[in-house]
Amino acid sequence: MAVIFAVIFGACSGDIGSNAGGGLANPNQVAASVNGTEIKMEELEKAIKAQGQGEEARMSPLELASARLSVLQQLIQTEVMFQKAQKEQTVPSEEEITVEVNKRKTSSGLSAEEFSRQMNLAGETEQSWRENVKKELALQKLQEKIAGKVDAPKDSEIDAFYNGNKDQFKNKRGAELAAIVIDPANSGQGDTTTNQDQANAKAKEIGQRALTGADFATLAREASEDLQTRSKGGDWRYFTEDELKQTMPAGVAEYVMTKMQNGQIIPQAIPLEGKLLIIKLQRKQETDEDLTLESPGVRQRVTELLINGRKSLLWQSYAAMAI
Repeated sequence: MAVIFAVIFGACSGDIGSNAGGGLANPNQVAASVNGTEIKMEELEKAIKAQGQGEEARMSPLELASARLSVLQQLIQTEVMFQKAQKEQTVPSEEEITVEVNKRKTSSGLSAEEFSRQMNLAGETEQSWRENVKKELALQKLQEKIAGKVDAPKDSEIDAFYNGNKDQFKNKRGAELAAIVIDPANSGQGDTTTNQDQANAKAKEIGQRALTGADFATLAREASEDLQTRSKGGDWRYFTEDELKQTMPAGVAEYVMTKMQNGQIIPQAIPLEGKLLIIKLQRKQETDEDLTLESPGVRQRVTELLINGRKSLLWQSYAAMAI
């Protein structure tokens, strides 16, 4: 596998960057070549921008050079594996790409205009995005093809894994929560609030409706400004008591675990990561519970852990050999 680095090392001395934010003098310069396929600085900078989410503008020249090298390595590995996918004939058809593109546009919850605006901000065109989706699908299909070679674990292997990892198989004291998310920022995920005052007012209104008996799942589908909770009718996740204490503001974990009953709503919006959450207690696990291999779902979970571990190891080995 021939991989040639071209100009990326110039970033360490400031030869490439033309300003503090790391802008490039010549985006058409070649950062690396993989079997004759060029990876240009424009593609590298676009990936840096996507991963940095604005923080790249605050990086020192040395930090930016390090980030470029790390991202370049990812781009090289993707190109290497895509070329392997071409040889293994797992590259999707144009029809498959179109189906996936349309699916992602629909699931984003954005209007066509807003989606186009977000694409422009990310420096993507319809064609460049399709190319990225093409590579993602090709690698997924390649991974599935490789994973098909993994055998199911034997009963003795399942028993050995369980006996060696019993701490992983406990229902720990905690709570399963649902949430309606109100986001003061305009994140483009169906927001109807774009500032803190609007968010406070909406949280108060939706919270009051939830407390007075409105169906929580229906409210979440109508009002949550977070794609995941909106699409799942508010379903969020299970928190152990320790996770509640680490994640939530002071006092929330104790209130949930000692004051609430299943189905109740926390009577005020909870601030978390700049957003406001209206939270419902779906289910509370009062005590730790040890699970056995015969407990519902445990044997299947062990089987999946073993299979996924083997798939991951096989994929990593395959990728290492390809490079």
